[in-house]
Amino acid sequence: MANQPLPINHHAHITTLGQLKKSGYKPRTVKQELRENLIRKLRLKEDVFPGIFGYDETVIPDLQRAILAGHHINLLGLRGQAKTRIARLLINLLDDYMPVVAGSELNDDPLQPLSVFAKNLIAEHGDNTPVAWMHRDDRYTEKLATPDVSVADLIGDADPIKAATLKLPYSDERVIHFGLIPRAHRAFSSLTSCPTCRPAFRCRCSTSCRKAIFRFAVSRCGCRSTSSSCSPPTQRTTPTAAAS
Repeated sequence: MANQPLPINHHAHITTLGQLKKSGYKPRTVKQELRENLIRKLRLKEDVFPGIFGYDETVIPDLQRAILAGHHINLLGLRGQAKTRIARLLINLLDDYMPVVAGSELNDDPLQPLSVFAKNLIAEHGDNTPVAWMHRDDRYTEKLATPDVSVADLIGDADPIKAATLKLPYSDERVIHFGLIPRAHRAFSSLTSCPTCRPAFRCRCSTSCRKAIFRFAVSRCGCRSTSSSCSPPTQRTTPTAAAS
């Protein structure tokens, strides 16, 4: 049986890890959230992508099949064809609230902590570890791709000031300044207008992000979603939703 999201009002009184465990909460991946909430909306005949017109027989069915199958999604098309708008609307398929370890940069799941910060906090406080609740509107970040965007902006890099202050080697996770994708753990991140980036960056991005995505997040950056095209804007075609 699929895991059911907690009722919306649960976030009002669950403030510790112990209370979260007693509530029956079970971790789910972003893909599972999308799939199960899409099924619920389809059964209730709700509008999954409000404000998107003209794609009822083309793009939207392809998107729904890709989400149901748990595929990665590429949105390809010319300028002004609602690719970024569709990406933003995907957060409507997430749960209303998501529990996180309070103070975590990586939105750590209290039952499946990822960062050193969260693991140490749970080891120290146990069931008294503070739990915060993140609304689905806060689970989407977006960055416009410009020629000066670097892989470090997306993945992160070692911070020499942190290393010197904490007296830690660069190999320690605690000296890393996390980029867009790690901060979007259990959420979405979007890099739009990818063709404006340098060709070398797009090549490194498609390699580096693919490695980081599987660890940190379900992300729509260069290797999953291209949000614009180099083609002339006067040419109008229907954007294609391709699943891989």
